[in-house]
Amino acid sequence: MSAKVIGPLEVRRGDRTLTAKELGGPKQRQILEILLLHLGTPVSKDRLVELLWGDRPPAAALQNLESYVSVLRRGLQPGAGRSGPLRTSNGGYVMDESAVDLDVRRFELLVDQALRCPAAGAYPLWCAALELASAPLLENELRCEWAEQQRGLHSARVLEARVSGAESALRLGLHREAVLHARAALDEDQLHERAWTVLVLGLEGAGRAVEGLQAYERCRRTLDHDLGCAPSGVLQEAYGRMLRSTATAGNELGQVLTALLVLHGQSADPAGATVTEWVPGPRDPLARREAATVLQSFLGRSLSMAG
Repeated sequence: MSAKVIGPLEVRRGDRTLTAKELGGPKQRQILEILLLHLGTPVSKDRLVELLWGDRPPAAALQNLESYVSVLRRGLQPGAGRSGPLRTSNGGYVMDESAVDLDVRRFELLVDQALRCPAAGAYPLWCAALELASAPLLENELRCEWAEQQRGLHSARVLEARVSGAESALRLGLHREAVLHARAALDEDQLHERAWTVLVLGLEGAGRAVEGLQAYERCRRTLDHDLGCAPSGVLQEAYGRMLRSTATAGNELGQVLTALLVLHGQSADPAGATVTEWVPGPRDPLARREAATVLQSFLGRSLSMAG
């Protein structure tokens, strides 16, 4: 038997997809989902009652549970009784992991394999895992407490896989792929600094320094506003490299950035190789006046266009 719990619940027996009618009503379906998410691990009847009915189970909850399981067995394993994938075990029930191919288990195995591989071998595994986990867990299930908890745990695992895949792509020099994975991760968690690091370094590696500077600034504002901290040293170093390379580009943006570097106490080497500390004083007042002129001219044109 094969089953999918990523996206809508789907169960196949051989080449046939079981219908909702064959799986029974909502309670039968939820029992199956709970047992699939605990594949190979027995779940007690008392725990199933708690998950299905919360703090207010009906007086006949245990009898109802046993009746639901009986209906579920007839749909899953007709004629097999208790010898099919759904088994009774130690006062509860268990789905036999040797008899069920489950998508979320395949996702977890791919993640485990990727974690043990070097970058070259890991990246295809991360991609396969993320493709498998492209939909929410139990997409069509009711928003009951146990399902929400499982969705949260699964989403956290997928987010970590996405960031790890982005880091793997970056190590391989696949900058475009690294940027795509990092942006997808940040769509889920704006405070994930590893994802910001991959995004900024990926943009830098792809020669997209202006976008990298913009990404760094968004990162800086987000971390400062929500966590009260600054980006890591790795990010700050990348920011400095991109600022210097853009400042020496020779276009208008480069001129503006060079002017800002001068006015804020740094002078860019013409070759873009070094940056030296600027010491204020009479040593080069002309450079400061020229820098101020560049900025005033740029701001004037910008305001004129905006008007």
